[in-house]
Amino acid sequence: MKLVSMLLLLCIITTLQAAIRLPSVIGDHMVLQQQTKVQLWGWAEPGEKVTVIAGWDKHTVSAVTGKNGRWQLQLSTVKAGGPYTITIKGNNTLQINDVWLGEVWLCSGQSNMDMTVAREDRYWCGVYNEEQEVATANYPEIRVFDAALTLTDTVQQDVKGMWEICSPTTVGHFSAAAYFFARNLQQHLKVPIGLVTTAYGGSTAEAWIRRTALEKQPDFKVLLDDYAKRKSVYDTSSFTRQKYAAEFEKWSQAAITAKAEKKDPPREPRNPDPEKDQHSPSVLYNGMVAPLAPYTIRGAIWYQGESNTSKPGIYRHLMETLVADWREIWHQGDFPFFYVQLANHGKPDTAVVSEKGVVLVREAQRQNLSIKNSGMIVAIDNANPEKPRDIHPKNKQAIGLRLALLARGKVYGEKIEYSGPVYTHMKTAGNTLVLFFDHADGLKTIGSKLESFAIAGEDKQFLPADAYIEGNTIVLSNQHIKHPVAATYGWAPNPPANLYNGADLPASPFRTF
Repeated sequence: MKLVSMLLLLCIITTLQAAIRLPSVIGDHMVLQQQTKVQLWGWAEPGEKVTVIAGWDKHTVSAVTGKNGRWQLQLSTVKAGGPYTITIKGNNTLQINDVWLGEVWLCSGQSNMDMTVAREDRYWCGVYNEEQEVATANYPEIRVFDAALTLTDTVQQDVKGMWEICSPTTVGHFSAAAYFFARNLQQHLKVPIGLVTTAYGGSTAEAWIRRTALEKQPDFKVLLDDYAKRKSVYDTSSFTRQKYAAEFEKWSQAAITAKAEKKDPPREPRNPDPEKDQHSPSVLYNGMVAPLAPYTIRGAIWYQGESNTSKPGIYRHLMETLVADWREIWHQGDFPFFYVQLANHGKPDTAVVSEKGVVLVREAQRQNLSIKNSGMIVAIDNANPEKPRDIHPKNKQAIGLRLALLARGKVYGEKIEYSGPVYTHMKTAGNTLVLFFDHADGLKTIGSKLESFAIAGEDKQFLPADAYIEGNTIVLSNQHIKHPVAATYGWAPNPPANLYNGADLPASPFRTF
């Protein structure tokens, strides 16, 4: 009897070792990118042959696992539609159900991407008209995979998460910016939309980049050195770890009580371990990006930057590095990368020029338009009117719409205006400056006159500018400046910027030098 039990146990262990496994991002209800070759992968016994059968046309593709037990293959997809079933065979058989073919977008960033449609248990979440938006979210062809919050120094092969179908019962915890982006796309393209969301509140750009990519750039040595120093201090301080453990236990009990009483939980104590800090280099790439690559996507949308305002001078280079790094690991060439320029925030500014970190990050984002196949939407008008100091604007409907316009115009070929005015160059005409823009058809103001323009002479001392629209240009002057050489627009954290084009899209803040 004992021998039989041991043999049975051995058989069970052998079966478990041989079983095909899939990453969490490949599962029931998923959307695969239509009309291309999508990447599927997983794990099995080393040397095992794995065969995948496509439900849409019954064609099969096989791969043999390597020594590490990982297999990967490309599966050809057809035109958007579904539902389909995918069968995966090896020493065991798996079946993936309710699979749709459509358009897949990666959605990432910090809290303004993580901010959900409904408030639920996070006080800073929830959009305008939340109740109505949730009740009407009947879009079963929008599917969302939301990566679990995972910070680590070790590159992960998988991340917790599952595909969910958009409905009034699920949409409340979807990224609001991503959802409204997908809703607009689905309504216009009439195809399923898949969102792979991987966002973390308060995160810096460097947290989302591979360490090897950061190490190649001298500009980022200060970030890596600072992290190493913080790790060293933490690793040698048992008092810090013990103190946090006690605080966390106290918070856990208070959170349970708050949930039972249907109240907001208290703020969770900050983990002093630098590895669990969303500002630390590469920790989010390791836990929340690496496990998702190379899930085939059409492109990416990004809303981040607030946490990099303390070092705005390196932000442009950080984003160039991030985009290049992601494109390298996805092996899809220069896929579209669209992002949100930081929204206005704080007390409304009366000073025409206010040089702050957020202003410089916005300028870096405008300059990042030099990245091939990138696109930027402007949010300088998106602050909550009733609460402008709130760094989480509730009008995510506008953000999603503007991102969708970018995609529809630049990716899907619609003949629409998809960007607000973007400064290109200027010329001097006597004591005036004439400013030129892309996307400038139908220039107009919201309000009686143009605001937030400043002009400077050779001393670079900026004064408010008298500004007026002339065709698709803006003409600036100031009676005290006879020889103007530079200009700014919207150069403050929360400026009274009111320049739009005929498509009602706001102009980007800028500085001419």
